[in-house]
Amino acid sequence: MKFALKLVVAGVALACAGASFAQKGEVVKMVRIDAQSGLLGPVGVSQLKGYQFFAEKFSGAGNPAGVKFEVTGIDNKLSPTESLTALKSAIDSGVRYIIQGNGSSVALALSDAVTKHNERNPGKEVIYLNDAAVDPDLTNNKCSYWHFRFDADTSMKMEAMSSFMETQKDIKKVYILGQNYSHGVQVAKYTKETLARKRPDIQIVGEDLHPLAQTRDFAPYIAKIKASGADTVVTGNWGSDLSLLIKAANEGGYNGKFFTYYAGVTGTPTALGTNGAGRVYQVSYNHYNMGGQMQKWQEEFKAKTNDDFYTASTIRIFQTLGAAMAKAKSTDPVKVAAALEGIKVDSFNGEIEMRKTDHQLQQPLYITVWQKADKKFPYSPENTGMTLAMLKEYPNYVSSTPTSCQMKRPG
Repeated sequence: MKFALKLVVAGVALACAGASFAQKGEVVKMVRIDAQSGLLGPVGVSQLKGYQFFAEKFSGAGNPAGVKFEVTGIDNKLSPTESLTALKSAIDSGVRYIIQGNGSSVALALSDAVTKHNERNPGKEVIYLNDAAVDPDLTNNKCSYWHFRFDADTSMKMEAMSSFMETQKDIKKVYILGQNYSHGVQVAKYTKETLARKRPDIQIVGEDLHPLAQTRDFAPYIAKIKASGADTVVTGNWGSDLSLLIKAANEGGYNGKFFTYYAGVTGTPTALGTNGAGRVYQVSYNHYNMGGQMQKWQEEFKAKTNDDFYTASTIRIFQTLGAAMAKAKSTDPVKVAAALEGIKVDSFNGEIEMRKTDHQLQQPLYITVWQKADKKFPYSPENTGMTLAMLKEYPNYVSSTPTSCQMKRPG
């Protein structure tokens, strides 16, 4: 009897050990739905290279679950409608992990579509991994159990940015310029709210929204900014909408400060050149001079692709997914989603946490300034000889903002 009992116990232990590694070697297919053509296409193309580069780094022994990540891309032309078509195509092909980030209007459409799909198709659930869409609504009144955001949202970034601006006493008059969609609207909203709270003496002397990825000449906007007397511009613009804005500012002789979200993104470093030195700032959850392993990865990526890596949420996604799949002992999206809630992972700049309440990643934020590259800050994006040098770090508890999310969980 004792011998039989030992056999049973040993068998259970073996089964548990086997279950722990049931997904080892399994291929996890992921599709990134984002623009790969048009004015903002170069950003999406660069980011897809990053996903495919790091999929290799974090596959197999590179993650605690031992799975292999495969990432392909679908061009959505920055259209919500095209994105929904792409989502259906990906799901029909058996993909259960969807990635997207460029364009909060697209993100809102995808989050809603994924939620409805999962409600209607039990057993075929999909997880949506958001790497860059920062509209706070996605983790507040429009939060979804199946959506996980790895970037910091606009309210978090403005909390850090306005804290820094609070200390810059030479800032007196601010002009807000943004893209005319949910992201641009939210940047304007939180700029006004946070500055009113921290620097009520600052005047908002102008505010404009322009069409997304359609404006080729920003000279008229620069003329309005100069006429307003603004010494500072706050903008959430990205891609061509930021690089062309900076180009117009340089050509139009505007010498004020720019506080941005995406100064380090494809095309903008070249547009900045040396003219933006000391007056163009960026708020982000990473920067070009993190040092350590991140620096090695950046240099290897550049040598391999002749491109710059800047969307570090890519790394966060692979690290967190691998940990969640190991915790869940499965790649089933239902089990992985449950494991992702509240998970903590040591990443390239310390511990990060996927907040259970709203699925918003909690992470440090940095303020950097455009300047000449040197020994302390050596990395030069787009071979400009310039870089984004860190001025201030805001830890998780400072950059964190409250949520109104009333999460509806399955069952």
